[in-house]
Amino acid sequence: MEAIPAVDLKGGRCVRLKQGRMEDETVFSDDPVAMARRWQDLGARRLHVVDLDGAVGGRPANAGAIEAICRALTIPVQLGGGVRDLLGLEQTLALGVDRVILGTLAAKDPLTALFLAHRHPGRVVIGIDARDGQVATQGWTEQSTKDYLELAALYDRPEVAAIVFTDIARDGMHSGPNLESTARLCQHVSRPVIAAGGVHDLSDVRRLMELKPLGLAGFITGRAIYEGTLDLAQALQLAAQA
Repeated sequence: MEAIPAVDLKGGRCVRLKQGRMEDETVFSDDPVAMARRWQDLGARRLHVVDLDGAVGGRPANAGAIEAICRALTIPVQLGGGVRDLLGLEQTLALGVDRVILGTLAAKDPLTALFLAHRHPGRVVIGIDARDGQVATQGWTEQSTKDYLELAALYDRPEVAAIVFTDIARDGMHSGPNLESTARLCQHVSRPVIAAGGVHDLSDVRRLMELKPLGLAGFITGRAIYEGTLDLAQALQLAAQA
């Protein structure tokens, strides 16, 4: 089971938001490459990068920082935020990104998202971000009435590398992951599921590990490792036992 550290980019800096609110940011570093190296040096096997400006604006916006991160690391990088079409996907992959997360596109235009997954099998991850089980898009600024399980079912296909599920209400809040909704998703699809949002400490990691038999492949952690409530090295060691 993977413990995946996150680097969120806004204006070229490494930040964390609370519940996705762009105005509620904490800047943790002006050097995202150094931060990415730090997580790799602690033993991370994959890095999760979010282009926050791209997610809200609808097109990739931190290409320079993303490319620099990819060049500096030897571990694979998965990136979400702002990829809405084939050109955006291929430009992002050309930066050195291993996997691209489709969120807004996956919710609004499933045919195109599935086409991109067919075009680049194993390189596309579907991002499902939800409030109270209903999918949010456009950097979480738009709320739909679409059920997260119904959306996930559309992408339960072998060419999709994984599904990242984020409970928006818990993101950056240290409130613990939404185990019930995550378990329900794992039981609903055969694709590997990666949980995001709310991980606070090692006890949360232990609870997530109990979902591995259902199909949970890993979890993403951000604010907890930046603020020190979760030691990434310990989390990596614990998750590897799952």
